[in-house]
Amino acid sequence: MSKEYFKNLQDLLDVEREEDLQSYLKLTLNTSAADRRALGLTWYPIAIRNTEIGRGDYLSIELERTTHQDFSHQFRFGSAVVLFSNHDPKVDKIEGIITHQSSSKMKVSLRIDELPDWTRDGKLGVDLLFDNNSYDEMQHALKLASNLSDQVPENKLIKVLTSEEKPSFQNVEKFLIPNLLNESQKLAVNKIVSADHLAIIHGPPGTGKTTTIVQAIKSLLKHHDQKILVVAPSNTAVDLLTEKFAIEGLNVIRVGHPARVSEKLLSATLDHKMADHPEMKTIKALKKQANEFKNMAHKYKRSFGKAERDQRKALFDEAHKIGKEIEKTESYIMDSLFNKAQIITATLVGANHHTVRNLKYHTVVIDEAGQALEPACWIPILKAQKVVLAGDHLQLSPTIKSMVAAKNGLSNTLLEKLVHLHPESVVLLNEQYRMNKSIMGYSANVFYDNKLIAHQSVANQLLFDGDEPINFIDTAGCSYDEKLDGTSTTNPEEAAFLIRHLVGLVTTLETIYTPENFPTIAVISPYKQQIQILKALVLEEEILAKYQRKIAVNTIDSFQGQERDVVYISLTRSNSDGNIGFLADTRRMNVAMTRAKKKLVVIGDSSTLSKAKFYADFIGYAENLNAYHSAWEYIDN
Repeated sequence: MSKEYFKNLQDLLDVEREEDLQSYLKLTLNTSAADRRALGLTWYPIAIRNTEIGRGDYLSIELERTTHQDFSHQFRFGSAVVLFSNHDPKVDKIEGIITHQSSSKMKVSLRIDELPDWTRDGKLGVDLLFDNNSYDEMQHALKLASNLSDQVPENKLIKVLTSEEKPSFQNVEKFLIPNLLNESQKLAVNKIVSADHLAIIHGPPGTGKTTTIVQAIKSLLKHHDQKILVVAPSNTAVDLLTEKFAIEGLNVIRVGHPARVSEKLLSATLDHKMADHPEMKTIKALKKQANEFKNMAHKYKRSFGKAERDQRKALFDEAHKIGKEIEKTESYIMDSLFNKAQIITATLVGANHHTVRNLKYHTVVIDEAGQALEPACWIPILKAQKVVLAGDHLQLSPTIKSMVAAKNGLSNTLLEKLVHLHPESVVLLNEQYRMNKSIMGYSANVFYDNKLIAHQSVANQLLFDGDEPINFIDTAGCSYDEKLDGTSTTNPEEAAFLIRHLVGLVTTLETIYTPENFPTIAVISPYKQQIQILKALVLEEEILAKYQRKIAVNTIDSFQGQERDVVYISLTRSNSDGNIGFLADTRRMNVAMTRAKKKLVVIGDSSTLSKAKFYADFIGYAENLNAYHSAWEYIDN
């Protein structure tokens, strides 16, 4: 049974890889460096700022982009890249791996001894290669899981996760849990400590999932003095947890490079901890020596005789020998650091990074498990005896490129499967600390069986006395018709109306708040092109431009996990056929509606939206709260 289970996942992953590769090729084939730069797939031009001997005696180079530094890009720690020259990009190129990356600099490890001559003239650039590594790691994990499923006792966890066995729990004596946790959070901590193989924290928006994870891990460390691996699909989620562990004084090592580097995070990175190790002095001296040998070898130019060639080879051999010594010392330092660490944090694929590939753990915690591709989850799972999944399968699921793979089950996450399969492992966190109860109400009813309650500190919070916490503004009959802009839908009139309404609100708020404590605002829509229109309009309004640090405009997907005092949602769709496109993905709307703390303003066309039950019911919910308004009420003013 398990073998079939993993074979099915492997097949789906192959379909996804192929689709992903084809879309990458379509983007990059026969495109100029400038076009690829605009897509975030290229840095060009770049300068080589530094070279040194890196891990395993390979050359490590530091690159900096010299122009277009404000362009967003997709380069990440661990990505495969290729260095190229504009003279002959097809021939003049070397592949490497990013070992360090910041906004405009990156370090790349190259599998060569010295830089070729072409790197000294002409313009250089660096391209992002297709990410085969992640797919290879996932496939390898699925193959390993399939083989292990026949073995005893390793297969107990695999059997629980693939539905062949039921999870079991120990009778752990009640232990002191800090009072800062509420009842459902305490239950979750107990479930995690008592589980033999599987525990699940179901954390709806604003319910303190991160706080619960941190306290659960502290309790686990008290019960088992063994290492814990904490992973998540995104660098941002890993960074957030790493920072929390560091603040709690736990010995944590962040494997991989953080997306956002704060002081707390930096001190938790492997690079930083290694730099502080007393043995690093030895490594620095050895590196200096090796570089000297290599520099001497480079002085021999191409046209030389046998004696010079032998001398050059001897110098390189000496540098290689030192390189091996450096690697041995680095391994020793890493082993000693990992032995002392209580927690290792990484992304799902990063859990198999060369520095930690062979480590085993008592427990693996997968955060944001609702956004994690199942094959990626098996990479860390196979390193532990027990799994804790934390997340919300009723918010956004992972992005999948292949419709076929998604439809055949790849979009069904491990979290979602196990919540239904093993309800005895699940604890729902039921008290939220983010939203006014009216903002929470509709989502609580539709997605969480009305089991959510608003903590008293937020239940009645408002922007100001007498304000309405929720508005649905109906544009039906205003002739705000949607338009197709490329592959995305827009509604310029609805966008203009939203901005006018927002200007009115900001004008009111300006009389109540100082610039420092001015409320935070998000303007969101499911459609990328609608966002472009809204961004441009925000900049055109003087009063909004003044508060632009407080106003974020972006797609719903980019706001998962975030919160703002005020949220405006532009639903965009308005047509006579009642066609709502991917507004039909109600999980995306669950994310959208639960970002707001004190005020939620939803703008849309009821005649289009009410063909779908979810939106018809939401409009009814707003009417019951006297929160329904027609756009005409504002247009007449």
